[in-house]
Amino acid sequence: MKNIAVFCSGKGTNLQAIIRAVKKGKLNVNLALVISDNKEAYALKRAKKAKIKNIFVDPKQFPLKADFEAKIIEYLEQEKIDLIVLAGFMRILSRDFVTRFKNRIINIHPALLPSFKGAHGIKDAFDYGVKVTGVTVHFVDELMDHGPIILQEALRVREDETLESLEARIHKIEHKLYPEAIRLFCEGKLKIEARKVKIIA
Repeated sequence: MKNIAVFCSGKGTNLQAIIRAVKKGKLNVNLALVISDNKEAYALKRAKKAKIKNIFVDPKQFPLKADFEAKIIEYLEQEKIDLIVLAGFMRILSRDFVTRFKNRIINIHPALLPSFKGAHGIKDAFDYGVKVTGVTVHFVDELMDHGPIILQEALRVREDETLESLEARIHKIEHKLYPEAIRLFCEGKLKIEARKVKIIA
């Protein structure tokens, strides 16, 4: 069974979806650790309620990013983490960190990459007036929202769509897609070839 660490900065709704998938038996993993850079993150409360080891790492205590990441690496090594899941973690990981955990970090993005990268994918797509948007789960590399794509699901934008209704529909897809991507990784069903990720039956 793979050991998973989830990194969060906020509400932790994707973390909750992962917890739910584990409880229902849809995901056979050990949710070993939740790490947050935000003491007030509701994700930490979710982890505590689910009896998952949860740690707040205060970036203000580390003048250098490398030291902040070194502290996180200590925790990851203690728990023998196989996969790092970014779920609303609002920090860009350094090239050194990503290289150390190459092809073992995944992220979810609320748009169809490579379009609408960055922190406001839903709003940016909505404001642009797209007819179709969606969700992307991808491996993390040294560039933002750039690594090889694992899964994508498209969503047609309705004529009467509001930003709020679009956000709700996007989150619903996220909560389904992310546990599925984790399952595929943990069952050894993902093969990376250059920029393409093949799903092995």
